[in-house]
Amino acid sequence: MSDHSAALTYTSYLELDDVLAAQHPRSDEHDEMLFIVIHQVYELWFKQILHELRHLQRALAGEASTPHAVRTLRRTLTILKVVVAQVDVLETMTPRQFTGFRARLDASSGFQSAQFRELEAVLGRRDKRMLDTYPPDGEAWRRISDTMASPSLLDSFLVYLAKHGYPVPADLLDRDVREPHQPSEVVQDLLLRVYADDSGPATVAEHLVDLDEGLQEWRYRHVKMVERTIGGKPGTGGSSGAEYLRGTLFHPVFPDLWAVRSSL
Repeated sequence: MSDHSAALTYTSYLELDDVLAAQHPRSDEHDEMLFIVIHQVYELWFKQILHELRHLQRALAGEASTPHAVRTLRRTLTILKVVVAQVDVLETMTPRQFTGFRARLDASSGFQSAQFRELEAVLGRRDKRMLDTYPPDGEAWRRISDTMASPSLLDSFLVYLAKHGYPVPADLLDRDVREPHQPSEVVQDLLLRVYADDSGPATVAEHLVDLDEGLQEWRYRHVKMVERTIGGKPGTGGSSGAEYLRGTLFHPVFPDLWAVRSSL
């Protein structure tokens, strides 16, 4: 019997009918379509970054592969550059153009992005207030909660260093991963040895600094875009807008990697 099933096409493989039908402006304002598309693209990139960071953790804590870790970090860093560049597109929209449809957003806010909260948890944030936005029986709550109870990227990096022969203390390898990492002189001394060797682990460490810097760059551009668009107005969804976002600036993900710079 012949197979009469539809042949795979570009459209069906990418499910473009669903993707391109997922934009539903709530006003007649021209610029609302841009606002929706940009934020949907952000969510797709967040999904890919999470995909890459989980692969990175397996490369670090599992096989302890320097080449795989470096390649994955380079891809993630390139994606972050694209994410930052998308702010330029949003800034083509004037404050008046945004005001034209802002009231239609009701309680929705980027503050509610579950994937970004999950990304923060992978990078080590351990703050149960991140769960307050989501119903406890929902998928977003479960994913963020599970991630906060799993090893962070720094935990995976420390396992990687131990597998490469560095004397990582047992209490760091067996710590309660539900608690946040605190700046540690022990970790900093370990990192100084890594940098002194100037081999593969030092390259991975530098790429982690790049990742941290890239995330801080995105936060800064996001703050300035919000200030430029709504000034000091409260954000949608009950957030304090730019005031809240400013409070997230200059908090490194890997403080020990920054602390050792003056000793290198």
